[in-house]
Amino acid sequence: MGSVLALSSRPARQNSPFPRDSIHSRWDKRDGRLTNPGGFDGLHRSCKDVFPQQIEGIKLIINKTLSSFFEVRHTLHLSTVGPSNYRFHASYLQSDTDSKEVDSPMLIGEMDSSGSLNAHSLLRLSERIRAKAVFQTQQSQFVTWQFETEYRGNDFTAACTLANPDILKESVIMVAHFLQSVSPHLVLGGELVYHRGQAEEGGILTLAGQYSGPNWVATLNAGRGGAHVSYYHRANKQIQVGVEFEASTRTQETIFSFGYQLELPEANMTFRGMLDSRCIIGGVLEKRLSPLPAVLMMGAFVNHRGDKVQCGMGVTVG
Repeated sequence: MGSVLALSSRPARQNSPFPRDSIHSRWDKRDGRLTNPGGFDGLHRSCKDVFPQQIEGIKLIINKTLSSFFEVRHTLHLSTVGPSNYRFHASYLQSDTDSKEVDSPMLIGEMDSSGSLNAHSLLRLSERIRAKAVFQTQQSQFVTWQFETEYRGNDFTAACTLANPDILKESVIMVAHFLQSVSPHLVLGGELVYHRGQAEEGGILTLAGQYSGPNWVATLNAGRGGAHVSYYHRANKQIQVGVEFEASTRTQETIFSFGYQLELPEANMTFRGMLDSRCIIGGVLEKRLSPLPAVLMMGAFVNHRGDKVQCGMGVTVG
């Protein structure tokens, strides 16, 4: 999915809002058989979750559960870098038992104060086949319309994505994913991206592999567009570390990043920190304010090369 968003007009990649697959359980044997490897966009997820999400300004998030399936979220962001905004998020999700129904969709929508819309829909056609649809607008203009069909077998996953099709301009982006569990610890696969526009046409093939141990995961994506290597390691119950290396042939840029996560259950605190080759150092502290249903977040990021500092604080209620 990352290649789809890189070639489309979408300004930035966003993680899927749908419930995530289990990262470690898919390598366990079930009755002597290999299990499903999960989706292609989740290969580097275990490492990326260790890194802190950059925050700046002041953010207030209020979550409200209206029923067992319907939730809403209000987000107020006062920014010192860009324009401040308000976002309204509504989601219709399902429990694990109901998600096995044949015609049971998941609907997620978000709209901000400028009128931009981000809508996702997931429809389970059968126990193994599911379809996704994504629509995004910036104010009154469509920037992304994307459709995906995914089939999950016992030990493999195959998916096909169609993004931003335009018959009049004769442009389209097509992506094919395939992952195969070769052994209980090894997953191999690839991604094929085909892009056609008025001025250009071409394809990019990326091969992927992932090997997991008892408490670590190593992942590699390599192709003509560049390479992405990540390593995740859980040292103990409190400490997790992740290392990433990304090289792009399009931007001629390489980035090396190191991140870690420290959990203190006794203090209801979680700290995530990072350091990369661009001389950016940052960290985010999350503190659960028990017995209140609230989480306090404080973060700071320093760009030594660009001589910039960004600080932020946020509160999540609910």
